[in-house]
Amino acid sequence: MKLGFVGLGRMGLNMVTRLLGSGEHELVVYNRSTSAIDEAVKLGAVGSDSLADLVGKLESPKVVWLMIPSGAPVDGAIEELIPLLSEGDTIVDGGNSNYKETVARGAMLKEHSIDYLDVGTSGGIWGLKVGYCMMIGGEKETFERLEPALKTLAPPNGYSHMGASGAGHYVKMVHNGIEYGMLQAYAEGFALMEASEYGLDLKNIATLWNQGSVVRSWLLELTEDMFEKNPTLDGIKDYVADSGEGRWTILDSMDKDIPCPVITLSLLQRFESRLDSSFSAKVIAGLRDEFGGHGVKK
Repeated sequence: MKLGFVGLGRMGLNMVTRLLGSGEHELVVYNRSTSAIDEAVKLGAVGSDSLADLVGKLESPKVVWLMIPSGAPVDGAIEELIPLLSEGDTIVDGGNSNYKETVARGAMLKEHSIDYLDVGTSGGIWGLKVGYCMMIGGEKETFERLEPALKTLAPPNGYSHMGASGAGHYVKMVHNGIEYGMLQAYAEGFALMEASEYGLDLKNIATLWNQGSVVRSWLLELTEDMFEKNPTLDGIKDYVADSGEGRWTILDSMDKDIPCPVITLSLLQRFESRLDSSFSAKVIAGLRDEFGGHGVKK
């Protein structure tokens, strides 16, 4: 395929690298910082200095793949692309957009006869080496036209059409919510063992558990690598960010009256990690002293 690629961050540039490395695709790239464009050009891509320049270097039917932050950046790029594209051209959103926004964008682009695919992309920085797991929403025919690129980006059986517009981003949202719970469970278990009286080798335990244990996983392999490089996690601040998908998953569970307590509590634990001090904990400590004379730590 020949396609345009917008957004050369960590994942975007790695995806471009994987596509070009196959020798099967031609890419025209655009990014706000020119250094990333220069790097992609060294790999064999054609650079561009604007979205208009990128679209002008593509052949119909044109495909423009966005790997940019969700929300306003996606809306801005689509707004700029609409007058540059024609009937039968395709915009792909491979970022972590809210699926409700994706549905609205898909309907709006349909009025302009422009096809739209949402591609929930998992794999992080390791996708370059092992491939990306991709969950795709949109028209089946549009998905099938894009399959040559999807096959290159994914490992065997690593991509699938989920359904109508928004379905890809919806499934990726739930995927990320599950990830929150898995990370929290591993974190709590290793914290408990780190505090034990046995002086446990956490890296060794992660290695052991990956040999046939029911909790073995790729995340546990990464845990093993992490403890091998930094056994006491020196230099890592106990601050956990979230990029939004966990919040969206919880809101969706509330809309559907489906209880998701593990995912919900995992997100709340991330919030707690960002507090320099907990006022609510002070309230509890103070009240315990008031009703029971339990004393407080100064």
